[in-house]
Amino acid sequence: MEEFILSIIENFKELSYLGIMLALTIEFVPAELVLPLAGFWVYEGDMTLWGTVLAGTIGGTFGPLTLYAVGRFGGRPFLLKFGKFVFINEEKLAKADTFFARNGAMVAFTARFLPGVRTLISIPCGMAKMNVWVFSIYTFLAMFPITFIYVYLGFKLGERWKDVAELANSYILPIGIGVLVIFLLYKFLSIRRKKLINKNIVN
Repeated sequence: MEEFILSIIENFKELSYLGIMLALTIEFVPAELVLPLAGFWVYEGDMTLWGTVLAGTIGGTFGPLTLYAVGRFGGRPFLLKFGKFVFINEEKLAKADTFFARNGAMVAFTARFLPGVRTLISIPCGMAKMNVWVFSIYTFLAMFPITFIYVYLGFKLGERWKDVAELANSYILPIGIGVLVIFLLYKFLSIRRKKLINKNIVN
């Protein structure tokens, strides 16, 4: 399956930066394959680093919008019926639902750093009818550093670009955990502040 997907990605190379964007709008094509390979193309001198990062970030924002639309307009029954054709199952949906329920709209940002939910989190965002502009902005802001890490490592490793996926997680996961901790701390302090304000009003 991986070789088949790689053959598809290679065809997009002829379209240069547009090809990277288009490849990433197809959500079943893993960014973990597209971006390191794009980094290798930078290594070969076919593209520039920052042009590739920008194209990858834009494509990485449009891709989740397709799943957001499926969640918003198709709903859970549609996904359970047809999701198997794009590797979506009940277990993956449950993980995404749980993460969204715990963290609210900010998941469009934080979940991008966490393996296992980063792709499918778009679905509960759509099902909850989250504002599409807020969703897009959060997604773009998260995808920029992630894209940079994958492309830069692909560029640095050159012909060993296939080793990037495992190495990248050692950078991305700690960032994601840090972002999540900061977000949860912010939520805790916000709730505490509201309680203090309400208490002062009552007194």
